[in-house]
Amino acid sequence: MFEFSQVFYEHKLATILSNINWKVKAGEHWALLGLNGSGKTTLLQLLNGYIWPSKGRISVLGETFGQTALPELRKSIGWVSKALEQQLKNSDTSEKIVLSGKYASIGLYVSPSPSEWDEAKQVLIDAGGEHLIGKPYQILSQGERQIVLIARALMAKPRILILDEPCNGLDLFARESLLFKIEQLAQNKDDFSIIFVTHHSEEISASFKKTLLLQNGQVFAQGATTELLNELVLADFYEKPVKIIHLPGGRIALYPANIMI
Repeated sequence: MFEFSQVFYEHKLATILSNINWKVKAGEHWALLGLNGSGKTTLLQLLNGYIWPSKGRISVLGETFGQTALPELRKSIGWVSKALEQQLKNSDTSEKIVLSGKYASIGLYVSPSPSEWDEAKQVLIDAGGEHLIGKPYQILSQGERQIVLIARALMAKPRILILDEPCNGLDLFARESLLFKIEQLAQNKDDFSIIFVTHHSEEISASFKKTLLLQNGQVFAQGATTELLNELVLADFYEKPVKIIHLPGGRIALYPANIMI
């Protein structure tokens, strides 16, 4: 699906990412775990071609950056992020925002056919948002907005779906509802790959069988999630002792070891 080969990114004399090597195969679902400031957002910007590596090579869906048309390639990458949400028109209905994903645009600048409107509504329904049809974006809860953004990303039938900290700002119940929908999506679609970005280990569900740990702009470790999300590895990763509590569904909660649970 994509590959980073010895990728560096430097900005204003600072090295943000250093020697990134990462390969994701078709059908693999990965979690990308790291603290704030670890370089996760920069990594995603490189993957989407919004910034260019200072050194190294990036290929996505068989195309090498610098040798392909990025606007067309981006249509195969669905990116759900807080930055996108801030660009949307609050007065647009949920299905209008979903339909805009087909054209990779903010807003609609074409006259969609009735079948395209029906398709957008069906994608929204499949994402768990049937009750959102006809509602303007501005009145939706944060959890409902995330459902709309995910449906928008799926509208273009992407081969790579990036969920960039999708649970930020959600309460406990909205978060669990969204994670359940993401788990269903990961289980029901094996023709694309999901990259789930977070700094909370308890959000990583069983479908994300691979994990990359990013620390200070470098790959600390990558591989099977079950082999990386343990107290020994994570204590080295965070450079502090941690305690793990196992949750239903194979998820884990992580706490500083000096806090009594």
